Amino acid sequence: MNDKIEEAISEIRPHLQADGGDIEFVGVTDDLVVQVRLRGACAGCPGAAMTLKMSVERIIREKLPEITSVENVK
Repeated sequence: MNDKIEEAISEIRPHLQADGGDIEFVGVTDDLVVQVRLRGACAGCPGAAMTLKMSVERIIREKLPEITSVENVK
């Protein structure tokens, strides 16, 4: 599962890096919540929550429909 999550994140990463940000995979909880850490410009961006749900979560759930959500952890 972690490999597929990393693969999905690698699709998203170039777009975030183009805007001065980045994303790091932290882990998966027992209830299938993917934990990521937004970095750089993404960490303080007002649009980060939307990016997380509309892009990151959507792409991960396309590959792994069993994932319940994606959350940013500090």
